[in-house]
Amino acid sequence: MRSPAIIINILALGVLIYSFFKDRAKTRQGLRIAYRAIGRLLPMMVNILLMVALIMGFIDKQFISSWLGSAQNGWNIVIAALLGSVLMIPSLVGFPLAASLLLKGASLTAIATFITTLTMIGVVTLPLEIKEMGGRFALLRNGLSLIVAVVIGLLIGVLL
Repeated sequence: MRSPAIIINILALGVLIYSFFKDRAKTRQGLRIAYRAIGRLLPMMVNILLMVALIMGFIDKQFISSWLGSAQNGWNIVIAALLGSVLMIPSLVGFPLAASLLLKGASLTAIATFITTLTMIGVVTLPLEIKEMGGRFALLRNGLSLIVAVVIGLLIGVLL
């Protein structure tokens, strides 16, 4: 585990211990609520992990980079936005993937759009987001994030 995660876990444990000594009944009640929430979310999270594993198994880096080149007349932005929206990979994997795509001929516009949609939009997690935050909010957040991601990609392409 990395040091920020260790620090956060130690702080959370410290706050939990403090809460337990301050009011045991409320702390137990809070832990029961958290346990039920995890139980409710666990099946959905397992489904998301399975979908991500299947998607990542079928995607080849070489195939992606051939579609993200600068000679695609704008389609590279659309493809990058779709890929970034659908793929659910951590940023620690996404940034090196973007670097390798850039080295294989992908345009900066496509890479910027891909990274932005990768971090801002979650098509795979959309059912969970709709369930927890409501359909209108989830769709509005993802739609606006898509527009912002394309604008950022275009700006990067123009400026760099």
